[in-house]
Amino acid sequence: MVTGLMGKKLGMTRVFTEDGRWIDVTVLEAGPCTVVQRKTQEKDGYEAVQVGFGAMKASRATKPLAGHYAAAGLEPTRSLREFRVEPSDELKPGDQVRVDIFQPGDRVDVVGSSKGKGFAGVHKRHGFRGGPGGHGSMFHRRPGSIGQSADPAKVYKGKKMPGHMGNARVTVKNLEVVSVDPDKNLVIVRGGVPGANGATLVVRKTVKGAQ
Repeated sequence: MVTGLMGKKLGMTRVFTEDGRWIDVTVLEAGPCTVVQRKTQEKDGYEAVQVGFGAMKASRATKPLAGHYAAAGLEPTRSLREFRVEPSDELKPGDQVRVDIFQPGDRVDVVGSSKGKGFAGVHKRHGFRGGPGGHGSMFHRRPGSIGQSADPAKVYKGKKMPGHMGNARVTVKNLEVVSVDPDKNLVIVRGGVPGANGATLVVRKTVKGAQ
């Protein structure tokens, strides 16, 4: 059985629990995802299904991508993703994976790209305190010294410095599924997930389980 599918972030809201508490939730449009290719141990060295999500004009597909979909007899999709399956799973091209693979109370991991924030200094990017703000300190929002003396006479990789912030792959783990609406392809998870509204995400059953 496929343990995940692709979807789209619709936005955040809140819902009320049976005991009257309200909790922050994110509404995701998950699937339906169409199986584009079935990979097997004999042919590909592993068991998986490749699924597509999101409509796309055929004219926008590259020739290799168009040929890949044509071999399966399907229309091109905006996104492709692989999910591991068991050898006994009989999914084939054209089958659909829907949101009903999740149930309320399940735990899921959500993978997406965080919001891009452009170039940022060390205050915003890393939370540096900075130096004195006046009296001719000439420090203010600067990062400070970054290197060493004669030994080792270099700046180590990974040093916290100004640079591009955001637009990185982020996985939020072990979120609780609050409710599922198969008719509208909606899954509501507790808490926030990466990306802006409308961003494509991957929702999969957690690998760690409930903590």
